[in-house]
Amino acid sequence: MSALDALLAAGRAAAAGLARETVTIRGAAADGFDWDTGTESPGSGELLYTGPARVKAVVGRSHGEEVDAGERNVTLRQYVISVPWDSPAPPERVVPGATVDVNASPDARLVGLRLWVTGVEYGSTATAWRISAEDRS
Repeated sequence: MSALDALLAAGRAAAAGLARETVTIRGAAADGFDWDTGTESPGSGELLYTGPARVKAVVGRSHGEEVDAGERNVTLRQYVISVPWDSPAPPERVVPGATVDVNASPDARLVGLRLWVTGVEYGSTATAWRISAEDRS
């Protein structure tokens, strides 16, 4: 094992130790509309990953940015979801528009949070697989 491989293994183990949330990542899917109730329900795409992750607000962007979406104001908050580097590869690439649902967390305020993927970072020298996402509440 080279010095770089040893350093990466240590970094990946440390990053995996910070994965205190459990998330589900689903591929992008169109929202559904129930004509009987007049409500829209979020789409549920193909299951891409479920397991441990670290969910962290992006410093300097966690205050949110107000934007107009349709007929209502929405505050966008940026997050980074770090999935252990050695997690199984999903059946397809995670692309913008996919969703990340926080299923469990030591911080109860994160549970139930739905995030929309805005970007994904891959790299052979990364310590975790990082996904950029936003909270559109």
